Amino acid sequence: MRGLTGKVALVGGAAPGNIGGATAIRLAEEGMLVVAADLKQAAAQTVVDEITAAGGTAVARGFDIADEQSYRGLIDFTVERFGGLHGLFNVAADLSPNNIGRDSDVTSVPLDVWQHTIDVTLTGYMHGLRHALPIMIRQGQGAIVNTMSSAVWLGETERVAYQAAKSGLIGLTRHTATLGGKHGVRTNLVSPGVILTGAALETTTVEFREQMLAMVRSPRLGKPEDLAAMVAFLFSDDGAYINGQSLLVDGGANFT
Repeated sequence: MRGLTGKVALVGGAAPGNIGGATAIRLAEEGMLVVAADLKQAAAQTVVDEITAAGGTAVARGFDIADEQSYRGLIDFTVERFGGLHGLFNVAADLSPNNIGRDSDVTSVPLDVWQHTIDVTLTGYMHGLRHALPIMIRQGQGAIVNTMSSAVWLGETERVAYQAAKSGLIGLTRHTATLGGKHGVRTNLVSPGVILTGAALETTTVEFREQMLAMVRSPRLGKPEDLAAMVAFLFSDDGAYINGQSLLVDGGANFT
């Protein structure tokens, strides 16, 4: 894609087998200089090892998205290491059984699960925007992509904290798109449908995946690389006139 070679990308939530890891790899393939960051630096390093083995340029970094100073330090590191920041992809989420597994409905969700989910998936993304946007505005260019979820449109009977946090990203993204747009900085949302990440393959049954496939207009369920391709497009000059939008990447699912 046009306009990516030599630009600097930061992926917040880049572990192997997930959307962030696949995106870091794709951006490096497109010629970007990539900082792959994750709560577990060793996980990000696995992604970086794959990138460098293929001839790309990347560095791993650990960070806690829920900690503003940690995210600010990550952004400062990126600018110091590569001289700028042109693309920010927020994709981190706590999908651990202790969190998402206890995210029930509005009548019973534990308040610690609610607060932690908001801290990671909404406030955490805001941390990145707060510190990346001024840099991009000074540069006169940049692109930010936040990760929502098709669950927002479903109104599921559980995972209320996850749906609420992801829904909040609509307003946060459109606000940021307005704030940065006249300065050449675009901000968009990608909303995955059923994506067969490593975690999804481990935690879902074949029967469940077949049920999901029956509700998708495409002949297969999604892969992390499908989201990676969309992020690369939105970062590129080919996506230069897309701003403030929410783009479903769900294979044309009937349930959205």
